[in-house]
Amino acid sequence: SSFTERLRVVDPHPQERPPLHTVTVAVKDIMDMEGCTTGFGHPLWRLTHEPATTNAAVVQTLLGCGASIVGRTHMDELAWSLFGENHHFGTPPNPAAPGAVPGGSSSGSASAVAAGEADVGIGTDTGGSVRVPASWCGLFGIRPSHGRVSLQGARALAPSFDTCGWLTRDAGLLRRVGRELLDPRAAAGLPRREWRWLVAADAFDLADAETAELIFEAVSSRREDLARVFSPSKAPPQEVALDHLGGGFDKWFETFRVLQSREVWETLGPWVEEHDPEFGPGVKERFEYARVVPDSDVAAGNRMREGARRALTELLGEDGVVMLPTTPGPPPRRVSSPEVVTDLRARLLRLTSIAGLTGLPQVSVPVGRVRGKGPVGLSLLGPPDSDEDLLELAESLAEILLP
Repeated sequence: SSFTERLRVVDPHPQERPPLHTVTVAVKDIMDMEGCTTGFGHPLWRLTHEPATTNAAVVQTLLGCGASIVGRTHMDELAWSLFGENHHFGTPPNPAAPGAVPGGSSSGSASAVAAGEADVGIGTDTGGSVRVPASWCGLFGIRPSHGRVSLQGARALAPSFDTCGWLTRDAGLLRRVGRELLDPRAAAGLPRREWRWLVAADAFDLADAETAELIFEAVSSRREDLARVFSPSKAPPQEVALDHLGGGFDKWFETFRVLQSREVWETLGPWVEEHDPEFGPGVKERFEYARVVPDSDVAAGNRMREGARRALTELLGEDGVVMLPTTPGPPPRRVSSPEVVTDLRARLLRLTSIAGLTGLPQVSVPVGRVRGKGPVGLSLLGPPDSDEDLLELAESLAEILLP
């Protein structure tokens, strides 16, 4: 099942003319809900914590906007995985690719939306945990600019990377939810952008040949229509090389791994030391590494992170949007070997760590299916706090790419 618990929660006194009336929402079991014990993807976490006395800020906002919460959803252990497989609770189905993983750690939220059991799936994204399941379940998904959506009442993994994101089956609803959840103060007074279209050619080198070809064909066959969505006064799509900016994919991946691991241990290490929980494969090894991350690696990682942030911000300016594949390919099968999973995780993080390190917003748009395997997504990476304009752009592109 996608759900840890099915509910029907509404606000008896929503705002007048609620903007999300009739919208159903599935909430990742990382968010507090009054009267529920947040499970955080691990049975021992649930046993060692009390029921919440208040709703998480995001939950309360959605209820106030007229949405109804239909359930709490499964997730990867303590949100520290990207595949959707949970050693304790199993793997939610992927309705878009039966027999394949749904992606994680917001696995249940994506599964519920893809199955039509909810209109919106609320998740969190630290290293790709909304974007990956969006790509693999054929959904729209956003990782917002860091800090644009409140995480009050959500369990933390690595706070300087953590964001609250959401998934939908259509771009219009993705944007509508953004109007309610995004803190408007960060974008106040900013003029509407006329986008400059950038294509990260070397990012496509990290994708499978089938995936790169599928995305290229989808974009190139509609190039004139897409160009009209961007500003006519700007130049045609410009190829850029991300691998030469502020360290490049390999160093960004290693920097993300080091800094995230240190923050995870600072955040969750005390609970792990006190309760000695059992972890599944992959998560166990990551916690073992997090315990011993050298201070010198953290110091070097912080310098690399600042360099990456400066380089990407300079490349984007106020009007640049970079197209890149969301994931290297379609979802793997549930029975994939540990070697395949390890290799794919490293390739995934070379793509997804960019937004995490820099705090930039990224939207994934479903672009097609690799024959016999499953969906893949095309991502739009924008400047800081360009979330609203990026959601508008994604909606316009979806009308062209998904007629």
